[in-house]
Amino acid sequence: MTKTGIQEMPTTWRCGRFLFDFSKRKRPIVMGILNATPDSFSDGGKFRTAKDAIAQAELMIHSGVDLIDIGGESTRPGADPVSLQEELDRVLPVIEGLKDCGVPLSIDTYKPETMRHALNAGVDCVNDIWALRQEGAVSAILESSNCGIVLMHMQRDPMTMQFNPEYKDVIIEVKQFLKERADLLISKGIEHNRIAIDPGFGFGKSLEHNLNMLTNFQRFSELDYPVLAGISRKSMIGKITGKETNDRLAPSIAAAMMAADRGTKILRVHDVPETVDALKLWEAVNT
Repeated sequence: MTKTGIQEMPTTWRCGRFLFDFSKRKRPIVMGILNATPDSFSDGGKFRTAKDAIAQAELMIHSGVDLIDIGGESTRPGADPVSLQEELDRVLPVIEGLKDCGVPLSIDTYKPETMRHALNAGVDCVNDIWALRQEGAVSAILESSNCGIVLMHMQRDPMTMQFNPEYKDVIIEVKQFLKERADLLISKGIEHNRIAIDPGFGFGKSLEHNLNMLTNFQRFSELDYPVLAGISRKSMIGKITGKETNDRLAPSIAAAMMAADRGTKILRVHDVPETVDALKLWEAVNT
C-alpha cells in the first residue's frame, strides 16, 4: 500500500501497439470520447460523418489526448440498440482514417463482430460496457494477442439499468463483479497488464450509489488493475448542479480531479483540452 492507502498498480498497461508505463507518468491517461452517433447523451449528432469525427479526433490529439475511444452506438439510459451493420458503417471509416494517428484507438462496443472488425482495422483496445458477457465476446478478445481491455460494471442493460437500481453495498458488489470478469480473462490466458476496469458511473446506479463510488474510488484500485473513471457530463453531475449536459464542464473537471486524487489511471472525458490542462496543474502539485 502507498502512504495514501492506494494499492500499487501494475506498472504498465498494454494497449495494442502501445504500452502505458505508469512508473514514468504521474497523471492519469486521458481517454477522449468520440461518438460517431446521432443520439449519444452529450454529443450525439455532432460527429456523424467520418470527416467530422476525424477532425474532432485531430483536435483531441493536438490537445494532448492519450487514447481515443470510438463509439458507434449510444448506451445512454433507455437507448435502443442498433444493428451490427449500422455500427460498423459508423465506426470503420473513422478507424481507417485514424489508425496511423500516433495515439492508440479504442472501440466502445459490446458486439463481438464489431470487436473483430475494429481490431482487424487497427484499434488497440476494446471498451465493453457488458464486460465481455455477450456470447462470443471473450472469443473475439482471445483472437487478439495484445489489445487492451476495459471491463465495465453495469446492472441490467441500457434500457432498464436506471429503473430503481439496488445494492446492499455498491462498492463490494461492483468490485466482486469486476474481479470475477477479470479472473475469467486471466484463466483464459489474457495477460494481467492488458486489463483495466471501470465501475460504471451511471450504469445502473442511483445518485447515492455514484457519490459513494466517487467518494471511495480508491477502493477499486484494491483489485490491482488500472481503474477507469467515466464521469464526464454524467446525469449525476446534472442532478447536483442543475446544469444541462453541455454546461457541465466545470463539475466534470472537478470530478475528474477527485478521481485522480483517488487513484484512477484512466479518465474518459468529452472535454480533452480542459482536462489535460487541469491534470498538468494536478501533476505539478502531486509530483
